Amino acid sequence: MTTLLIVHHTPSPNCQAMLEAVISGATTPEIEGVRVERRAALSATASDVLAADGYLLGTPANLGYMSGALKHFFDQVYYPCLDETRGRPFGYYVHGGNDVTGAVRGIESITTGLGWRRAAEAVTVTGEPDRAGIERCWELGATVAAGLMEP
Repeated sequence: MTTLLIVHHTPSPNCQAMLEAVISGATTPEIEGVRVERRAALSATASDVLAADGYLLGTPANLGYMSGALKHFFDQVYYPCLDETRGRPFGYYVHGGNDVTGAVRGIESITTGLGWRRAAEAVTVTGEPDRAGIERCWELGATVAAGLMEP
């Protein structure tokens, strides 16, 4: 069985709605043989990352960057996971009040350094997530999880 690790910082109802949609997509009954593990960004460890086969990341955009919690996660896992996780698939979602550009740039830069392979288009939402944004989160979860299914 493969493992999808969802690492998130979820401080608001908007982020919670996006997280729930991602989880719903990743755990849809059509996806078999993929275990979904969830970790808050401040409690996720290098061991969690090394034990997973793919990743979904979620964060609010705070002051023009990803949350401090997700940045802390990356700081803790970067070097311990650098060589072992190259090529693994990932996806991410970002929620912001009005701009998510800096958060997206930061996540893209760090995951490029890790050598992770983006498995789906990022989902970015500003303001309250509408139905389309929630559906894109569901699709993100389903796409990344389905990519981990064993043939």
